[in-house]
Formats: sequence, C-alpha cells, structure tokens
Amino acid sequence: MHRTLLAALLTAAVVLPLSAAARPRIPAPPPAALPDRLTPATLATAYEANRADAAEAARMAAAHGDTDRAAADRALASPSRRLLRFDARGDGQVTEVFGDVTHATRVAVLVPGSDTTLDTYARFRTMAASLYRRLTREAPGDTRTAAVAWLGYRTPATISTTVLTPGRAGRAAPRLRAFIRELRTLTAPGPASVALLCHSYGTVVCARAAPTLTGLGVTDIALVGSPGTGADSAADLHTSARVWAGRGASDWIAEVPHLHADLFGTTVGFGADPVSPAFGARVFAAGPGGHSDYFTPGSASLANLARIVLGETTEVTRA
Repeated sequence: MHRTLLAALLTAAVVLPLSAAARPRIPAPPPAALPDRLTPATLATAYEANRADAAEAARMAAAHGDTDRAAADRALASPSRRLLRFDARGDGQVTEVFGDVTHATRVAVLVPGSDTTLDTYARFRTMAASLYRRLTREAPGDTRTAAVAWLGYRTPATISTTVLTPGRAGRAAPRLRAFIRELRTLTAPGPASVALLCHSYGTVVCARAAPTLTGLGVTDIALVGSPGTGADSAADLHTSARVWAGRGASDWIAEVPHLHADLFGTTVGFGADPVSPAFGARVFAAGPGGHSDYFTPGSASLANLARIVLGETTEVTRA
C-alpha cells in the first residue's frame, strides 16, 4: 500500500508540471564580484555591490518584458537592503541580513521551503522581518540580535518530482554549511550563537546539513511545517544542537504520508514525523495556524521561535 501511494504521488508530480508551459528564461547579470572571504571590514562593500547587481538585474528583466521579476529585483536594489549574496539567474538566490550581524550575539538563519524564488522572495522576507522585529522587542539588554533570510539553494516546486525526494536538499546542505562557516567570520568580537529555523522542504535541507555543523555555533535547529527530514529520529541527525519541531493545527503538511521508499532507483518521501513522540524532538506549541503562518506577528509559533533564538528554552511552551 505504501509503495502504491508513493507511486501515485510520483506520477502526479510528473504529470501536473508537464501540463503547464515552461517560463522563458529571464536575462540576468552574473553575481557581483566579491572577496572570496567576507569580513566585517568588507561587508558594506558587499552590500553595495549586490544592490548594484540587483539594479542591473531589474533593468535587464524590464527590457525582457518581465515586470514581476523586474519589480522583485528593483526592491532588492533599495539602499536599505543588506544583501550578503545575490544571483538573479534562473529562479534566483539571495541571502539578506536584518540587523547588525557583525555585532550580534544571537543570529537566526531562516531556511525556506518549496516554491521560494526571487519572484516569491517577498513572502519569505516578510517571515524573516517579522521574526527580527520580535527578537529586537524581546531581547534582553545585553543581547544583540540579527536574522538572515537564506535563499541559498534552488528550491523545488510544490508540484514536482523534486519535492518528493532529497536530491535538492543534498545539494543545498554543503551550501548551508559554507554559509554558517562564513557567518562565524562576520560576527565580532566572538562567534554568535546561531539558531536554524527551517520551514517545510527546508527542514530536509537542515537535516542533511546538521551532522556537518558541529563546532560552528549552531545551538538550535527548529523544524516547522516539516514533511519529514529523511531521518528516523532526532538522534539520527547527529547534531549537538537542540532539535525542536512544531506544526500548526491547520497545516496541511500533517496529511502528507510519513513514509519513504526506493522507487525506480530514487528515494521518495521523508519518513518519520518530526512532531511525533517517537522522533524525539522538543515539540513546541505552534498554535492554530496553517503552513505559511509560523512567523505571523502575535502567533504562538513566532513567540516560541523567538525564545529558541534567544536561548530562553525554559520559556518555550510545549505542545
């Protein structure tokens, strides 16, 4: 029965995308030339170079007639934006900082799930901005915070074969580790404590990266709206970080079968449910929200995620 169900999911993921017309490729400049190793001293230069690259990407997209991508790129070129990385090619990638990361003692890194591209980046950015506002309001006087929206990999489409397999996550995990290492060089006078907040398919990315992050200052990994991670338990993530999990009462991800099998030589599905007692994560209350509501201002999930980032683990309300 499990194999039949997974085969049906795989078939749907193949057929549905092929029924839609492919989007023409949007012309875009190459990423800005940056130092191989970013430091606090070169950060302002990197921000400026990436904003200039976003402005050029907006001009090229507008000339191509893609007004939506042009608007997205133009917003990223605003003088107020702090872009650590930017690449407008294809679906696009961007890493954006909220706050003063060089002096932060607590940093949240948000890892997005499926369907997150430059065209939909504003939605992901709103999540990071909401968290950062909560952190600045709740942080004790001696705690300095920052948040990072890390769209550093090509996310799968929700309706696709790739969203059912760990392939994209496997390629993204080394990129995430490289970013966390880079983050340690940017915080002064000493490395910050880092919490990974991983959403939907992003939880698969974080699970793949988790064993390689020991010693890089990652204190907590929070899995929200997870379809599963590919691991059978929190212990199987092989991480020294605390592992948290949360799911809103109205999140459709609860209906996804928590199975995995090898079909046609490919692993399909992500196995154990991270909020199940058997998985062994610290399950926190996420309130009544749906799949996109974890960072909604005033929500129980946002309050608990902020507490996790701030290291106030005893204040986290449990489910």
